[in-house]
Amino acid sequence: MILGKFVVTAAIAYLLGAIPFALIVSRRMAGVDISKHGSGNIGGTNVLRVVGKKAGVIAIVLDVSKAVVAVTLARLVIGDSVLLVAGFPFNWQVGQVIAALMVMVGHDWSVYVGFRGGKGVAAYYGSWLAMCPGAALFGGVIILFTILVTKYMSMGSMLGALGILCLFMVVTVVAEFDVVYSVYLVYSLVTAGLIVYQHRSNIGRLRSGTELRLGAPHERVDP
Repeated sequence: MILGKFVVTAAIAYLLGAIPFALIVSRRMAGVDISKHGSGNIGGTNVLRVVGKKAGVIAIVLDVSKAVVAVTLARLVIGDSVLLVAGFPFNWQVGQVIAALMVMVGHDWSVYVGFRGGKGVAAYYGSWLAMCPGAALFGGVIILFTILVTKYMSMGSMLGALGILCLFMVVTVVAEFDVVYSVYLVYSLVTAGLIVYQHRSNIGRLRSGTELRLGAPHERVDP
C-alpha cells in the first residue's frame, strides 16, 4: 500500500529525530543532564558551551546524521511509488521532505524525553545535505559569516534558514515552478518559520542585548 510507505517513512523519521543525542552525549562524557545546565536546550550548541568542543561537535554531527539517515531511508522505502493526492503526485522527493520535517519535529519535541528537545537546526541542515547539498552549503556559508561577524549562533541559525528560503524563492521562479523546487520551497518556508519560532527566546535576548556570544564566559561543567 503506497500510503503505508509514507506513513512508515514519517514514523521512522520522527523516531530517529527524537533521539536526544545532546542529552546522551553530555551524560556519557560529563555525567550531566544538559537540560538542567546552560540554556537548558537539548541541542549541540548548549553541549558545546557547557561540556566542551569535543562533546558539542559529536552531538551536532549525530544530530545532522540522523536527518541524513531518515531522508535517505525515505528514498529507499518509497522507491518509485507515486501517491496521488487531489491530483498532486506524492513521490519519493515529497516523501523525503515529509521525513525531513518529521525529523525536526522529533528533535524539537522528543517522545523519549517528555516532548522536550532542541531547536532543530542541525537536523534541518542534515536534511538539506541529503536532499540538496547545495542548499546546505549556501545556508552554512551564511551561518559561518554571521558567526564570524556577530558571534551569535542563534542569529546565524535563523539567517541561514531564511537565506535558504530566499534561495528557493528565486530558484522556483527561475525554474518556472518546477514541482521538485516548489516542494523544496514549501519545506524551506515551513522549516524557516519553525526555526525562528524555536528561537523566540533568543530573539528576546538579542533585542535586550543579553544573548550569549560564542566564546563568551558561560556555565561550564567539567567531566
